[in-house]
Amino acid sequence: MTKRLGLIHTSATLVDVFAKLCAEHLPGVETFNIVDDSLIKNTIAAGHLTPRTARRVAGHIGSAEAAGADHILVTCSSIGAAVEAAEPLTGVPVTRVDRPMADRAVALGRRIGVLATLSTTLEPTADLVRRRAAASDKEVSLTARVCEGAFEALMGGDAATHDARVADALAALAAEVDVIVLAQASMARVAGTVEAPVPILASPPLAMEHLAAVL
Repeated sequence: MTKRLGLIHTSATLVDVFAKLCAEHLPGVETFNIVDDSLIKNTIAAGHLTPRTARRVAGHIGSAEAAGADHILVTCSSIGAAVEAAEPLTGVPVTRVDRPMADRAVALGRRIGVLATLSTTLEPTADLVRRRAAASDKEVSLTARVCEGAFEALMGGDAATHDARVADALAALAAEVDVIVLAQASMARVAGTVEAPVPILASPPLAMEHLAAVL
């Protein structure tokens, strides 16, 4: 039987990004999307993931399961804690998009840089990296930074400013760490455009590699 992957997004801009990756990595898998940008808007407004938003994330995950998903991918790192809370309540596997990236970063280096364009994403991703390192019995040091103004530029339609600010921040951070993780899927567009002396990891392709191995 054909496998079905349900993707849950907090930004419509990510639908095409993941559609291309699914076509490349999961050619035999049927996909469908659930998009709710109020999840990230409410999280930004509150400054953190609230219980109300977490319940709504769990509701979307339940809806994806009810729609027939064999596996669910949630593409927003800011709501990662809600994804993990919903996993035990769900009858199919659920993947938060940045988990494979965190595992790869822990495997590649001890000094790990975390770059985000939203403060609400920085700590959830940094926390995930710390926990995945602990699970691997590996000691790491984290350098976490927010690239101010980049997210607002992207949401305002100014992708060039977003990309330039992220690229500048990557160049500066690369001098201090062994590997860099990009905390948001929306930053992946810049990863391949920057020449850096250390690996720069983006969550979308690594999540797709993981799904290709399990679906």
